[in-house]
Amino acid sequence: MKYTFFRAVCVAFIAAVLAQHATLAQGEDHRPHVVILATGGTIAGAARSATDAAYSSGQVGVQILLEAVPELGSIARVTGEQVANVGSQNMSDDVWLKLADRINALLKTNDVDGIVVTHGTDTMEETAYFLNLVMRSGKPVVMTGSMRPSTAMSADGPLNIYNAVAVAAHPAAGGRGVLVVVNDDIHGARAVTKTNTTDVQTFVSPTFGLIGTVAYGKAQFYRTPFARHTKESHFSVEGLESLPRVDIVAVHEGAAGDLVDAAVDLGAKGIVTAGVGNGNVPDGVLDALSRARKRGVLVVRATRVPTGFVDRNIEIDDDALEFVASYDLSPQKARILLRLALLETDDWKEIQEFFATY
Repeated sequence: MKYTFFRAVCVAFIAAVLAQHATLAQGEDHRPHVVILATGGTIAGAARSATDAAYSSGQVGVQILLEAVPELGSIARVTGEQVANVGSQNMSDDVWLKLADRINALLKTNDVDGIVVTHGTDTMEETAYFLNLVMRSGKPVVMTGSMRPSTAMSADGPLNIYNAVAVAAHPAAGGRGVLVVVNDDIHGARAVTKTNTTDVQTFVSPTFGLIGTVAYGKAQFYRTPFARHTKESHFSVEGLESLPRVDIVAVHEGAAGDLVDAAVDLGAKGIVTAGVGNGNVPDGVLDALSRARKRGVLVVRATRVPTGFVDRNIEIDDDALEFVASYDLSPQKARILLRLALLETDDWKEIQEFFATY
């Protein structure tokens, strides 16, 4: 009797497994479809040994990244494409525009539920914010990377990829803009910044905090970004082959204005200052910025200080000089917003409004 019951249970189990395989074979796979777009970076890097600090970025292709995380199949149907394979210090407008076009094209289809972009950490926050402003869908787009190359002892890339795919497949991830998933944290593109050269806990969102956390694929969400983004943004780079040149000028004790003059002479359409304190600059730099504005160049005052707001008309008369205040955007993110804003207008008041909105 016991044997008969046991045999019946086994037969039922085998039948269920065969039925599941038959369903998948017939194309009725109901797992979310997540596409991984690989761009290189440390996560695709390789070193001579597992303990060698020196390595080369962008050495491993997307298929090898996928094969390193076989558990992905338990949370999503995952496919991969190689968009680029560079260290993110060499990220470029060409890759940005190609990446934006591919993401927008994929997310227009009913077959794709989310995107994961693997990327180097050096400029990840910049690419994330750029995509946050030009992506045309509310579906999840998640960026991830690693601080250790794929060959390293205790490489952080595989778990970051696993968690990123889990977030991209999560029904609550949509509508929160581009997300950055690294080291069990979920960051918003506008808030996140890299804070340490080598630490795996390098990414933080110092002013506004995390979007959520994710542990071994289990995500919890805490908030939704307040600024306009993705499908609510009216910025578009469709069909573009280039973006306006905007340069960042670092400010320090004794800084002169000749670097501002040089940037304008070299064709910059905008200047962002990485100023001191509340976006302040020495008198020589202020004079050069005033000259630049009179030549039609847009000027945005940001700060090298990692947290806090740069507000208008505190120690510099922005209204009289027609300068734009960056508010809480870092110099590198202010540069991105200004480049996109210049595609729309050269009116400094309208651009200031963009900084209040995005």
